[in-house]
Amino acid sequence: MPFLYVLALHIIFVVTWFAGLFYIVRLYIYHSEAEQLEEPSKSILQNQYKLMEKRLWYGITWPSMILAAIFGLWMVWINPSYLSQAYFILKLSFVGGLILYHFECHIMFKNLQQDVIKYSSFKLRMWNEVATVFLFSIVFLIVLKSNTGFIYGLIGLLIFSGTLVLAIKLYKKSREKKEKKVE
Repeated sequence: MPFLYVLALHIIFVVTWFAGLFYIVRLYIYHSEAEQLEEPSKSILQNQYKLMEKRLWYGITWPSMILAAIFGLWMVWINPSYLSQAYFILKLSFVGGLILYHFECHIMFKNLQQDVIKYSSFKLRMWNEVATVFLFSIVFLIVLKSNTGFIYGLIGLLIFSGTLVLAIKLYKKSREKKEKKVE
């Protein structure tokens, strides 16, 4: 019975962690786009985005990652047989990649807090989809509990990723056309 409570808490904090990761990069996109505005709009918006980013990052995203990891490790401690299953080891490698993604988002956060804007909104839109790829990979692995099923899932994931990239490029072209009409 305690395992189910730990599992439930793990799932809750994974969900809030992903919510934070998805929203933080969305804020980075808006923050980056505000760089193109004239003053005082630029400063007003960027200061607001800094505040929102800080609250989200330290109030939700970091604590959620830490708690998701604690409850995940607790589940493995309760049931160490997970570590003998290939699908679970593969899942842990994706979780490791997600943690690296989180740390890269933290570097972006620090740069934006110091008014260093290194990425265009297009690159940030692409970056935002990386978390989606991790989400799909981890969920399919944990639900299917199979490396074979993962291969089919990976093929679907590649198709999905290609579709996302195409959608982002089409969105970018659509925005560029609208901006040209406005000028």
